[in-house]
Amino acid sequence: MSLAAHQRPTRSTYEIRVLGQLDTDWEEWFGGGSVTLGSAAGRTPITILTARLPDQAALRGLLCKLWDLNLTLLSVRRTRAGGGEEEDDG
Repeated sequence: MSLAAHQRPTRSTYEIRVLGQLDTDWEEWFGGGSVTLGSAAGRTPITILTARLPDQAALRGLLCKLWDLNLTLLSVRRTRAGGGEEEDDG
């Protein structure tokens, strides 16, 4: 991969799951990503945040917001725009 390829801004979509329920009013506070309610095994309520972010710094900022709300992080997964997991380029 060329140096120029590393310098191009790329946006990635992330699916972040946290324990508990947040309503859709939080979407704007999380930068316009979507907030979806779900449940884990045993019907434990979870919130799924889906956000398209420009870089790792933006992802860290979003994770810090979740930390500040004292939410338990269950998973972070980078996905393709059409859904599904994104594959490594290397």
